[in-house]
Amino acid sequence: MSVINTNIASLNAQRNLTTSGSSLATSLQRLSSGLRINSAKDDAAGLAISERFTSQIRGLDQARRNANDGVSMLQTAEGSLQSTGNILQRVRELAVQSSNATNSAGDRKAIQAEVGQLLSEADRISQTSEFNGLKLLDGSFGTATFQVGANAGQTIQATTANFRTNNYGNNEVSTTAPATTATTNTAYTAGSFALQGLATTNIAVTATDTAQSLAATINGASATTGVTADAKTEEAISLTAAGVYSLAVTSDNSAPANVTFTVGAALNASGLASAVSAFNDVSSKTGVTAKLNSSNDGLILTNAAGNNITLANNSASASITGSAINSAGTVAAGVPMATGTTSTSMGYVSMNSDKGFSIGSTGSNAVTLNTAATLNTVAAVDVSTAKGASDALKVLDSALANVNSQRASFGALQSRFETAVTNLQSTSENLSASRSRIQDTDFASETAKLTRGQILQQAGTAMLAQANQLPNGVLSLLRG
Repeated sequence: MSVINTNIASLNAQRNLTTSGSSLATSLQRLSSGLRINSAKDDAAGLAISERFTSQIRGLDQARRNANDGVSMLQTAEGSLQSTGNILQRVRELAVQSSNATNSAGDRKAIQAEVGQLLSEADRISQTSEFNGLKLLDGSFGTATFQVGANAGQTIQATTANFRTNNYGNNEVSTTAPATTATTNTAYTAGSFALQGLATTNIAVTATDTAQSLAATINGASATTGVTADAKTEEAISLTAAGVYSLAVTSDNSAPANVTFTVGAALNASGLASAVSAFNDVSSKTGVTAKLNSSNDGLILTNAAGNNITLANNSASASITGSAINSAGTVAAGVPMATGTTSTSMGYVSMNSDKGFSIGSTGSNAVTLNTAATLNTVAAVDVSTAKGASDALKVLDSALANVNSQRASFGALQSRFETAVTNLQSTSENLSASRSRIQDTDFASETAKLTRGQILQQAGTAMLAQANQLPNGVLSLLRG
């Protein structure tokens, strides 16, 4: 059709040139930015999906940094506890040294001076250990929540304890050592009592129990309660006068062992020396050892396993008095033993734990009911006496258990954080790959589109020029 006003061919060429130009511009933008989606018009749904991926990826990357910060904090706390543990090991070593009989009072005083300095340093460590200004071991940190995920609620919690030296040690409850009786053991009433530790367990008690057998029952439940027990029987022996004594001793042994000795005119270390030797000579059978009391005018008999100590007085005329000793060292009312009479002393049970525990309000008379454990703290450790040094070992063992338990908890959390970091890295990598498939430019494909667009632009420009010349044919008709 020969027209002038409307050049359809030119309009078609213009339209196609505009389309190819737009395609070429899109290809240039994608190749220059590296992104397939540069604005919402490129792919509205893809943009929404890729932005959600971006939120997750950036959140995961920050969570990984958070977890690494958590590892650093736990390493700092665990390092401080390691130093505390080393101090407690040294203090325990000194307590063992002080327990030895070769030390004089001056020696023990010197040992205690070192113990005091070491424990002061342990307390200082607990007060000054910090991470980024946060105190870690003085009890103020409490429970920390670490954000280790991209979304709310994806957290890990860590708890630290108070390691001031006046805040941890050995928690102890001791049974009441029954008074010495003139018969065999009938001190316990059959029944049970509730031991409330990590979990509550009823401890069965029989009328024939000794301190040793009761301790064994308590230890049988220690995996549940977290409470361990040890038993000990101590009896104070008073001799009324000089003379020849003959006693039958029953404790670990089933058949009585005879002990005969002569007490000198003076009831002192010299006069009682043969009595100490006589008891100790048969200790391999009886399990009972003897020593002089603190004033050297009587004997202390001990069964370290907690079996009852039964004495039968077979002396011709002499008489003695036996008195049970409780865990606090208090001597109970004694039972005089005239010729031909017998007495039995029971031991006491010490229940110990590095965690707090208590005794229930109902049950057997083997323990004082409705009683909470007494905390013997690290700060109160005193090895200036032999008894203090011996008592300190329980405190230090519980303190070390407490420290080691917290270190183990920190170590487990570090492993968890490191596992979380690995998982976060893997998840971030996979999400980045998913986002890339949606958002990033495929250079091979886009380069081909660029080439096509460039060719179409050149061809379109040429064809537009040709189309613009078509109306010139009308002039030939006018010249006709």
